[in-house]
Formats: sequence, structure tokens, C-alpha cells
Amino acid sequence: MEKILIIGAGGQLGSELTKALADQFGGDSVIATDLQESSQAKFGYCRFEALDVMDSDRLRSLVKKEKITQIYHLAAVLSAVGEKKPLFAWNLNMESLLSILEIAREYKLDKVYWPSSIAVFGSNTPKVNTPQYCVKEPNTIYGISKQAGERWCEYYFNKYGVDVRSLRYPGLIGYKSLPGGGTTDYAVDIYHKALAGETFDCFLEKDTLLPMMYMPDAIKATLDLMNAPREAVKIRSSYNLAAMTFSPEEIYESIKKHIRGFEIEYHPDFRQEIANSWPDSIDDSHARQDWGWKPDFDLDAMTKDILENLPNYKF
Repeated sequence: MEKILIIGAGGQLGSELTKALADQFGGDSVIATDLQESSQAKFGYCRFEALDVMDSDRLRSLVKKEKITQIYHLAAVLSAVGEKKPLFAWNLNMESLLSILEIAREYKLDKVYWPSSIAVFGSNTPKVNTPQYCVKEPNTIYGISKQAGERWCEYYFNKYGVDVRSLRYPGLIGYKSLPGGGTTDYAVDIYHKALAGETFDCFLEKDTLLPMMYMPDAIKATLDLMNAPREAVKIRSSYNLAAMTFSPEEIYESIKKHIRGFEIEYHPDFRQEIANSWPDSIDDSHARQDWGWKPDFDLDAMTKDILENLPNYKF
């Protein structure tokens, strides 16, 4: 029987992925963990443990005691926050991953999931249909840590046989959690402001194109990858993943189809430079060929779904 440990379960991705894993394997098979003990309120359907991922001794003890077979390591300092605290971001992002890879090797875990990001790319990367294999020169601590993490994941697979799997997520958009400090989080906050009848102050220029994905597609892609046969997973650094590309002006126009009086203003800040270094669109043909990836949502379908569901969601 699988026993799954989710680290950083209280975040944007973790909140929804944990529920999907509990639905698949049963709540008794899932342990959600987060640094914030207050996150426990989100996880009435499974066990919860407060856990600092930097406490490697406690993490190792939990894996051993609970006979964990899979770890989903989602805890990280994101791009915008990481630029304000670069050494803290590097230490947390890298030390936690290495600790988990070592535990996976030591206890021979079935699988490990670790998310990467389009932040691994840089200004010299091809911006349109960015290929799986290309120049990567990230200019943020978040991106540098993700690039280094990809190399460690592939190393542990090749050297020790650790079945670690990863996706390079584009910007993730969902309505079940609040923005968490990422450069693409404007595309989460904008829906909250629209429904509140407030003018949205955008920290990116109106025509800044970025690859994006609605959370249900991100959850689907993650589960599809983790459920794929070992031999189907041919890339052990991290898979490119894509769904849609849009600019702040385009998401604004999509929302205005439903909320006519909505207004937006543009005041770019330091996050504009980060966004400028990232791709406009992503080539995810390897994920499509290897394990059958295909997204379900485009921009207008996502907007309709969020505006229908967000007003009734309790935080």
C-alpha cells in the first residue's frame, strides 16, 4: 500500500494536489505537512503534521516511522520573495531537496516528485516555443536553484536509481489559495480584484507574454506523470509543460467579457525584469509523446470557471 508524504501542502499547488492524491489513494494513505500549523484546517480529509523541511532528522524519522513510499516536495521560496532574501531562498530550496533525495536513496522510496519551473530559462533562451533542451541561464535565485535541482534529480536517478520525476511548471493560476509571492501571481490576484469591484494595479507591462496554466491542468499533469510507468518517463531533469500563453491585457479583456466595469492600471516594478527573462511560450512535445500530456483549459474557459467558483470559496 502506498503511503504518501506531501511537504509544503499548504501552498497554492499543495492545497489542491493533496486533495487529488487523497481522492486517488484514500485519506489514510496521505500525510500533509506544512511549516504553518494553521494549515491543518485545510486537511480534514487526511492526516496533518507540522513540519519544517529543514529539520532533516525529523523528516527522516517521519519517513521511517510512517513507512512512506512516495514524497511530493512542494516547499520552496518563489521568485519575487527569493530576490528579497536570496541566501535564505537558496538554502531552503537546495538543502531541502538534497535532504529528500538522500532519504529517498536511503529508504528506497518508490517515487519522489519535485516541481521545477520556467524560471530555469533565461534571457538567452529562445523565447518562442522554448525547447526542452536549450541554453538555460536563469537570473533569479529561484531559477538558479531550480536549474541546480534539476541536475541533482537527474544525478540521483542515474547514480542511485531514485525514481524522481519533475515538471517545469509555467505560471499556475487557481482560486483555492491566495497569491504566494511569484512573478506570475498577478494572474491569480486579478480575479480577486475584479470580483471585489476594485481597479487592478498590475506590476507587469500590458503586453508581457508568459506561459500559464490553470490549476486543474497542473494537477492532472502531475498525476499523469506520477502514474506513468517508470519506463515511460524518459526525462529525469524536468519536463517542459505548457497550456496557454497570454499577457495581462489579454486576461483583463477575458475578465471584461463577464465584468464590464472592471479596470486595470499598469505600474511595472522589479518583477518586470524577471518576467522579461522568461519564455513567451513553451514546447512540451516530449511530455505529450512520452506520457500523453494534453491540457483541458484555455484562457476563456479558465476565466469562466474561476469567476463562477471563486465567490463561493472560503479561505
